Amino acid sequence: MTVEITSHEELRELLGTPGVRAASKDRARLHERDRQWLAASPFCLVATAGADGTCDVSPKGDPAGFALVLDDTTIALPERPGNKRADGYRNILDNPHVGLLFLIPGRTDTLRINGRARLVRDAPWFDDMVVKGHRPVLAVVVEIEQIFYHCAKAFLRSALWQPETWQPDVLPTRARLIKEVEAPPESLEDLERHYGPEYARKIYT
Repeated sequence: MTVEITSHEELRELLGTPGVRAASKDRARLHERDRQWLAASPFCLVATAGADGTCDVSPKGDPAGFALVLDDTTIALPERPGNKRADGYRNILDNPHVGLLFLIPGRTDTLRINGRARLVRDAPWFDDMVVKGHRPVLAVVVEIEQIFYHCAKAFLRSALWQPETWQPDVLPTRARLIKEVEAPPESLEDLERHYGPEYARKIYT
């Protein structure tokens, strides 16, 4: 029998009360250590939700330090050329609330930032986000409302950074997955060429 949780009270009764440290660790301004973390992080997950509640989580990555600190309560994330779906960006236009999770490879803790986002198509500081000669397509400016560090338990349980647990070949190649799942008109050979060595050389164009 499935037993569903339907109230905050039930949830709290099941999980218990958070400790003082967990309950009070969030802040609203960047600490110097936060700035150092952002300077070392090459990867971020951006969570958004549309006006109708439809959710999206999008990975963003660039050389370490790609998240530009504008001031103690504001950061900006550059957007590079992609698949043009813009799911998260369309959500932001309807609902500015975002959640960010910044990772540092090998670290088992993470930096979480929640706030309100807006889309900017150009600004003088775009010049500070140039990579390999390319300026961002746009930028997501996030006004920080909540920032805190998240503990290591999820990474320790998953053994994410332990190479002996990695199984990159557990599924077929990206090209074969697309061919089998999405059934595009391109041949498998064409897809393999597209996602071959040349793919990595064109990620900023």
